[in-house]
Amino acid sequence: MKISILCSNETHPVMPWLVDWQTAQHGTHDVEIKHQARDLTGGDVLFLVSCTEIVGHDLRRTYGQCVVLHASDLPEGRGWSPHIWAILSGAESIVVSALTAESSVDTGDIWAKRRFGVEPGALHDEINTGLFATEIALMEDVLAMIEAGQQPSPQAQENATYHPRRTPEDSKLDPHLSLAEQFDLMRVCDPARFPAFFDLHGHTYKITLEKVHNNEQS
Repeated sequence: MKISILCSNETHPVMPWLVDWQTAQHGTHDVEIKHQARDLTGGDVLFLVSCTEIVGHDLRRTYGQCVVLHASDLPEGRGWSPHIWAILSGAESIVVSALTAESSVDTGDIWAKRRFGVEPGALHDEINTGLFATEIALMEDVLAMIEAGQQPSPQAQENATYHPRRTPEDSKLDPHLSLAEQFDLMRVCDPARFPAFFDLHGHTYKITLEKVHNNEQS
């Protein structure tokens, strides 16, 4: 099959996973990775992974199937950065959905779902590992379904919930609250793109969080 992947940011941490998957498909599928919708060339399947562009109907119809990977148990958690909002609400596992792309965001038919666990002490990179591995597995699930002639199931449209787009301000800490009270916020912040920060004494301070392993303590 001719497969396209659209990931809007070429520096997004999912990119190495997508490139590795592209390499693994050599000889089985023809896979291209693009970062702008205007560069898509049409084909059998388009996967939208960490894609911030709205791909219009005319472009979607140049593919046999257009599939979005979305980190929530749809119809709950439509919208932006759903797994981040879920962890901030105390979630200890995340469902990732593969769904058909439609003009109305996150409303399409469901191809498959998978769940991964999020330990209370897992940091940003560890959460990403679980998320990206699950997304790759879902891509494989969808391709297997297409090859078997299977179709997605309609998504329930009632009881849907929506998340707003996160901004850098959503990574702001309160210096007067304890670390424990804000640990979930600190651990989900992307240290490279949206680091946790706080304002104090007329200055802004950035916090980078990483684990210290036993053999590093001396």
